[in-house]
Amino acid sequence: MSDKTFTTPDQAIEGLTHDGMTVAVGGFGLCGIPEQLIIALCQSGAKDLTAVSNNAGVDDWGLGLLLQSRQIRKMVSSYVGENAEFERQFISGELELEFTPQGTLAERMRAGGSGIPGFYTKTGVGTLVAENKPHMDFDGSTYVLERGIVADLSLVKAWKADPSGNLVFRRTARNFNPLVAMCGKITVAEVEEIVPLGTLDPDQIHTPGIFVNRIVQTVSEKRIEQRTTSPAGT
Repeated sequence: MSDKTFTTPDQAIEGLTHDGMTVAVGGFGLCGIPEQLIIALCQSGAKDLTAVSNNAGVDDWGLGLLLQSRQIRKMVSSYVGENAEFERQFISGELELEFTPQGTLAERMRAGGSGIPGFYTKTGVGTLVAENKPHMDFDGSTYVLERGIVADLSLVKAWKADPSGNLVFRRTARNFNPLVAMCGKITVAEVEEIVPLGTLDPDQIHTPGIFVNRIVQTVSEKRIEQRTTSPAGT
């Protein structure tokens, strides 16, 4: 079986980026984001990107770095509340935004990775997110058609991997990552630990290596998105 290991994040995405591409990125807030691969993507200089992710991180970390450098043209997201630069660019008309309900976004990526071009859902019917989309009635209820998402490049963060790209995520850091890994034509994973082939229990693998093209081991900063503390002694 092939070894999919690369030495640095820059090497892991070398030859995979181009202007105008669609990039799907795992994570929820700052939890489980492929932070070093995002930095490598920023340094690649690729622009006019469509970024598919639950949100855009914060102003100075995660996808916020690509917003700062004006490399993202469009965001496909379900939440934008923690990033002031995101808000500024959207309000000023510099950034295109496709709002997608969170569960719908997850299913759109799963569908894309499963070869399903579209599906009908009740979520969003009668709201702005359903405007100009086909509708159909099933069993007396109205549903809206949502398209599956297939990204040119998917970037994910995992806890452990073996050289064949089988991935294990840790607790809430799993979030959107398995779905993002599925929907990419090419998927690159940054991981905390690469273990020998055969070490991972097959029953515990969250993303099979067939979905993963490249892996790189990194050291995560694991920043805290919203630090809440109490006065000493309380």
